[in-house]
Amino acid sequence: LPSQTKTGIALLYEEASQNAYDIRLKLTKEVLTIQKQDVVCVSGSDHSANHRTVTLHRQPVGGLGLSIKGGAEHKVPVVISKIFKDQTADQTGMLFIGDAIIQVNGINVESATHEEVVHLLRNAGDEVTITVQYLREAPSFLKLPLGSPGPSSDHSSGASSPLFDSGLHLNGNSTNTAPSSPSSPIANEPKYEKRWLDALSVPLSMARISRYKAGTDKLRSNAFEVLALDGVSTGILQFYTAQESADWLRAISTNISDLTLQNMKMANKCCSPSDQIVHMGWANERLEGTDSSQLYKSKFLALKGSSFYIFSTPPVSTLDWVRAEKTYNLCEVLFKIHKLWLADDCWLQANLYLGIHQDFELEDQRPYCFSIMVGHGKSHYFNVELGSELAVWEKSFQRAIFLEVQRTG
Repeated sequence: LPSQTKTGIALLYEEASQNAYDIRLKLTKEVLTIQKQDVVCVSGSDHSANHRTVTLHRQPVGGLGLSIKGGAEHKVPVVISKIFKDQTADQTGMLFIGDAIIQVNGINVESATHEEVVHLLRNAGDEVTITVQYLREAPSFLKLPLGSPGPSSDHSSGASSPLFDSGLHLNGNSTNTAPSSPSSPIANEPKYEKRWLDALSVPLSMARISRYKAGTDKLRSNAFEVLALDGVSTGILQFYTAQESADWLRAISTNISDLTLQNMKMANKCCSPSDQIVHMGWANERLEGTDSSQLYKSKFLALKGSSFYIFSTPPVSTLDWVRAEKTYNLCEVLFKIHKLWLADDCWLQANLYLGIHQDFELEDQRPYCFSIMVGHGKSHYFNVELGSELAVWEKSFQRAIFLEVQRTG
């Protein structure tokens, strides 16, 4: 498969808070970038893009032209959840879905409940001044529509939410019977736009993917994380469907494999014909715990010349090859695949590439495992994340041993 470029919407899941945030992923040949939405000043004098103060003139029909969600009782700020096209809030050009309301007519509402903010806005008179700040990490349970970046968004949430919308397009306690002039941007005022901004870039060279919950044999559901060579993690990337998760897993894996192949070719230019790298990559080695629980630790494996290497971190220079944790002669080891059988005696080979569709019985075991027998009854037991990787390791061992037998003749 050729290297892939790809963009798409996903969620960034935080295990500590158990919240998930909308993000945009951007994949290139060498980097996976996580983007978060923010509001930026695109023209005019920017007093502070973080905090915007906007005066709204309540209309007899349409009121303030917005709806809100959230509140202190839900441990989230009150945020704008809808902006009605061509009504007061929309006409300012300065308010956006996802803006957290900080102040109403000078009163701080950051710790206010939903009803308190509704009451303030409804009873604030014909002219309401609000200070807002865009909430970059709005929990997904708020179900704020992403829409297309821009102030004019009339999308509804599209799903029921534990946090209902309070529509503030009602008249409230207005005493003014004549229509007041609508709010509109003034020429010299700053202009704002909602945009996706880069938040984190993870280099894919020598990166690895993890589909398992830390310290367990449990596969994450439609989720995985990508870890860079220096240990920087994307965090847990959660996808809406199994298909999306599989597509992204395949695309990122393909690009990592391509970069590994490039690194191998460059390294092989400096090696003699009898000491070429045949294959290298990440695997998880099973460590037997004293309490018989199975723990896995990431290891970087390499087949080079006459040897099989086990590293704790990838070799990035010629000197690193002498720093392997273990080195074995290929003529003294045996490669063995552990085939995982289903109830109907059908091996997972049908889904060899990804192994996404598994019976629930298999979810507490790791498929795609192989052992390296090293003599004296000892062995190393490894697991890889994708079926395609298992197939490549099997072929690579066969090739490396064949080449070594040819050399030693």
